[in-house]
Amino acid sequence: MRGFNAIVQLFMPKDKVFYSLFEEVADGVAGMGELLKKVVREPDYDKRTVLIARVEEQEHINDEFTHRIFTELGRNFITPFDREDIHYLASALDDICDYIHAAAKKINFYKVDPNDPGIQKMADLIEQSARQIQGAVKALRNMRDMRTITDALVRVTHIENQADDIFDMSIDRLFETEPDAKEVIKKRDIYQVMEIVTDKCEDASNVIESIIIKYA
Repeated sequence: MRGFNAIVQLFMPKDKVFYSLFEEVADGVAGMGELLKKVVREPDYDKRTVLIARVEEQEHINDEFTHRIFTELGRNFITPFDREDIHYLASALDDICDYIHAAAKKINFYKVDPNDPGIQKMADLIEQSARQIQGAVKALRNMRDMRTITDALVRVTHIENQADDIFDMSIDRLFETEPDAKEVIKKRDIYQVMEIVTDKCEDASNVIESIIIKYA
């Protein structure tokens, strides 16, 4: 199927290629958010390892699509929106994937039990935010549906604010209830990386907002 998509892109107007590539990346972002949610709900270490491998695989696929966006940017004069915005959006989406991958890896690297209220709630918020980014990116192809985009961007901001609150409460709970200093360090690091994912989603949201302000 991927080969067929590549053939289709050869005959596609060059400015439309960017939409297709961004949509592929956005699907990957959403897929990685969903996988991370599965990772934190899987109690078995070995089964989590399999899921984390899938997260890593998707991250590599998204790296390839991001590279293709930059390649197309270098060879095409016609783009659907500013070249600078294409670069910013591709980089912002890539950052989301990188940090989701990092969060998933740290859970098994630290051998932390993810059955933790903070980790589970953060994973829920990451999955929700990734879905909103996916919807907003896909709506860029047809900017007449501005309500879909703006609603998604508002939700991303709301989710990021929730993540900040969850992070603060989780740190407070951690210091109050966890007697093992090593566990405190490990979980705090995981909380931080997961919170950064929602920050990166908001960064992508801000780029999309800049695009629609210019072109709506």
